[in-house]
Amino acid sequence: MRRARPALALALLIGVSAAASAQESPLRAGPMVGYAEMREVLLWAQTAEPATVRFRYWDEERPDRAWTTAGIMTEAATAFVARAIADSVQPGGRYGYEVLVDGQPVPRPYPLRFQSRALWHWRGDPPPFRLALGSCFYVNEPVYDRPGEPYGGGYEILAAIHDERPDAMVWLGDDVYLREADWNTRTGVLHRYGHTRALPELQPLLASVHHYATWDDHDYGPNDSDRSFAGKALSREAFELFWGNPPFTVEGVGGVTNTFEWSDVQVFLLDDRWDRSPNRRRESGDRVYLGERQLEWVIDALATSRATFKIVAVGGQVLNPLATFENYANYPDERADLLAAIEREGIEGVLFVSGDRHFTELTRLDRPGTYPLYDLTISPLTASAVDRVENNPARVEGTLVNRRNFAILEFTGPRQDRRLRITVHDSEGSPLWTRDILASELR
Repeated sequence: MRRARPALALALLIGVSAAASAQESPLRAGPMVGYAEMREVLLWAQTAEPATVRFRYWDEERPDRAWTTAGIMTEAATAFVARAIADSVQPGGRYGYEVLVDGQPVPRPYPLRFQSRALWHWRGDPPPFRLALGSCFYVNEPVYDRPGEPYGGGYEILAAIHDERPDAMVWLGDDVYLREADWNTRTGVLHRYGHTRALPELQPLLASVHHYATWDDHDYGPNDSDRSFAGKALSREAFELFWGNPPFTVEGVGGVTNTFEWSDVQVFLLDDRWDRSPNRRRESGDRVYLGERQLEWVIDALATSRATFKIVAVGGQVLNPLATFENYANYPDERADLLAAIEREGIEGVLFVSGDRHFTELTRLDRPGTYPLYDLTISPLTASAVDRVENNPARVEGTLVNRRNFAILEFTGPRQDRRLRITVHDSEGSPLWTRDILASELR
């Protein structure tokens, strides 16, 4: 059954509203909901000029009682971004909210909602969890784009994702496309993030789905960037300003590595750029992709995680065995170390997810004596898809998609019979393929 009609209606509504109110709205972008924990949730917005921003929120079951976050003064130095903490939430709550700019509520023609993570351990079965995945999000700006046919488009996909009502979304890299005019200055990088984030079709999705992200080359720096990129600290500053990952960094790891939990799922957001050695082979030095510190951290974290499903999110493909473009297979020694450690440590429930490639496929690596590993590559959202794809010998038959698409991962079932359903949708929301993976198959 096609799901496009509600999404299209919402997209039209947002487009009309944006055209009518763009000039007078005090918000340039947002609001957005970021990480969710049991006792706090991150709320984000960007104003058009200096202002004081607060968020007022309430339990949907008791709307008569409300709380207000501390006021955040937005300023040019931080791109007029406000990041506030809703710290009066309780586990498993569902909340409505509104944005106050200089004390006045800013109306939005779509629902503003967030939730806190449930406290379910020792109390019952893991709650169901729906996670959206996407990568390669290009928003056109002709003055800075390459001449010719626009590279980006298909923004209706954002309404289609919203229509699926996921609890959270993981952006798998190339979430912003920095251009030549952007790379080397704070002015340019913040402009690109702000321009991308302000897309009208994006706003409903930002407002009611919790967002997490890692990056790849285009939101880190130039195409195929590596550890030598001089502007990487500036890129990280913008990434942390505009995204809502949990408020910590992994000790000793310099990039955007992070992790979060939801239900019985733990997601590990890895950084394939900060310590990466150049794609071009040098005559000396080790070839690294994640780097020793990050590799050791993720092995430790996977080994100690108690999650049923351990989702390892990387910007580039991990399990495709062909050493093409920027796949992990181009760094065979480190890749072998990671896969060997997963087997040696007896780590169960691992599933890789990746972006980058401008096509979608599911790769399966069979491992004698233990469970198979999967790598779900999801790409692109609004960038152009590729027509020709290498013949990945480990591709699961029927999973190749050469058009704009996104995925929904749905985790359901009682504690002893958990299962994952992967559904890939086109830009209008129609399902393209579905695969079920039982937790018992990942042991």
